[in-house]
Amino acid sequence: MSDALQSLSRFIPELILMGALAVVIVADLITQRRPLKSSTDLLNGITLVGLFAALVTSWQALGTVEAQSLFASMLADDGLLGVFRPIFCLTSIVVLLLGMRSKELEGVRLGEMLALLLTVTAALMWMAGSVNLVMIYLSLETVSVASYLMVGYLSSDRLSNEASLKYILFGAVSTGAMLFGLSLLYGMTGTLDLYGVRAALAEGAFGPGLLFVLILIAAGIGFKIAAAPFHFWCPDVYTGAPTPVTAFLSVGPKAAGFAVLIRFFYLGMAEPAGGGALAPVGGADWQMLLMMLAVITMTLGNVAALLQTNVKRLLAYSSIAHAGTMLMAACVLSVEGVQAIAAYLAIYLFMNLGAFAVVILAHRVTGSFEIDSYAGFWKRSPLLTVAMGIFLFSLMGIPPFAGFLAKWYVFAAVINAGLGWLAVIGVLNAAVAAFYYVKVLRVMVIDQETGPTPALAFSRLDLALLVLLVVPNVLGLLFWGSLDRVTEYSQTLLELG
Repeated sequence: MSDALQSLSRFIPELILMGALAVVIVADLITQRRPLKSSTDLLNGITLVGLFAALVTSWQALGTVEAQSLFASMLADDGLLGVFRPIFCLTSIVVLLLGMRSKELEGVRLGEMLALLLTVTAALMWMAGSVNLVMIYLSLETVSVASYLMVGYLSSDRLSNEASLKYILFGAVSTGAMLFGLSLLYGMTGTLDLYGVRAALAEGAFGPGLLFVLILIAAGIGFKIAAAPFHFWCPDVYTGAPTPVTAFLSVGPKAAGFAVLIRFFYLGMAEPAGGGALAPVGGADWQMLLMMLAVITMTLGNVAALLQTNVKRLLAYSSIAHAGTMLMAACVLSVEGVQAIAAYLAIYLFMNLGAFAVVILAHRVTGSFEIDSYAGFWKRSPLLTVAMGIFLFSLMGIPPFAGFLAKWYVFAAVINAGLGWLAVIGVLNAAVAAFYYVKVLRVMVIDQETGPTPALAFSRLDLALLVLLVVPNVLGLLFWGSLDRVTEYSQTLLELG
């Protein structure tokens, strides 16, 4: 009992989210017969307050407490979880604001959607803190099931239903493979605790059998981060889901997937080798496995994006390519790689959600997600065109935008680890990516509109959203030192071992 009570004192953000979830469910039941707008405004307000409170408590706790195991060593409250909690909360806040301006969600009761958003946000935190094989699986499944429902939330939309079905089918296969791998790993080591797994593997060489297990587990993690060849669901789901949900999937679950990847491979499959470096245990060369996944994911994502004519599909393949870039940092096998992933995700949040914000605002006027529908946007809305340019240049990694800093963290970690050839492949892929990002800008600035051109009007919320997302991308380099200090906390994940 004392352990549970002590653990709850370190579980405040999650408790706040669960409390907000209960209030949203009750409020949704009470307001069923009220006008849709007033009911939606109330539910949005409750959800926003809950998410903001969780963000504040997460930020206040960052770096102020020592690492500690929670709930009988099922979870770890350490620097890694401390860095990821604000990322999850901020992502959900931005997505909630995007949903308020989405044409696709107009006239739809959002009580269940907001409840799902709060559920997933809390489950992402559980994923990021899991140090037990069962807890990893349960938290991942909680995120997956809620995500399936969010993707298919527009029950009258065929594409939304199709996307949800494909997501469920691919998810069932990948998580089934992962569960099989986890059960085999338990059979090999006799423990569910990641630290115990590491100790058991360090006592002997398991060779090909362990590598087979790791491939199965990588299927489940790869599904969450949309890494090839586990990415097949991504383009269709991103295209069919409501755009705010697509934006959320591109950042939130992806970030949690990388947190699980770090936990599993860096804690369970490796041991400290001094100086912040790690050495694999058990005789399986999983570093090469991650390198192969990184190269395939980057290359496939960027090449496939060149062929897209739908902006949501383009951003889907872009998301796959960025997952490959972050996988490069995971190959480093040092705490420097952990910090690089954390820094990249913190910046990726603003640049990718910014691009989706422009897509949502443009869709309110054009009613289309085709890239051709953006023709003439420079004349219709210079503001939206400039904002999209900033987000896309940041995604490219062009200085002085924040995306350059994100890529600098990754490439510096890779080069310092002596993996120059991997850095070269990453640079070549970045050059390929520039082509499809510039294609969108070319249509907006150079191509001429062919049909009616209604004016683009923005509300105060629209402008506030754009400012919230543009400023970090433009001024990101000025906060380099602050980002470095904050993400450095992620390196403390090894303290409990």
